[in-house]
Amino acid sequence: MTRHFIRALWVFGGIIFLLLGAIGIILPLLPTTPFLLLAAFCFARGSEKMNNWLLNHRIFGPPIRNWRDHGAVSAKAKKLALMVMAPMAPAAYLLGAPFWAIGIQSSILIAVAMFIWTRPLPPK
Repeated sequence: MTRHFIRALWVFGGIIFLLLGAIGIILPLLPTTPFLLLAAFCFARGSEKMNNWLLNHRIFGPPIRNWRDHGAVSAKAKKLALMVMAPMAPAAYLLGAPFWAIGIQSSILIAVAMFIWTRPLPPK
């Protein structure tokens, strides 16, 4: 495989993850920030121009830079993530999911919530 082809694959992956992240802004069940971080990862390997555009974007850039530079998550993003995660187990129960699945889901959600909550806040 040529270097240009591999770079094109990285850019394609970045575009897919960017689209998923953008959809996540509208759909509360689809996480935005992880997809944006994956898009930034791909663009950094495939296109300096796309990477710079993403990092300097007024909406997408700040959470990516906060994570990249400080491992930080904003208070607003933490609260939003927890608000979206909180009703998942009750919703699964109401939809008739088996108890073992709700238990696994709850365990994963608790672990993710603890990870998010323990991330530092970005510097002012």
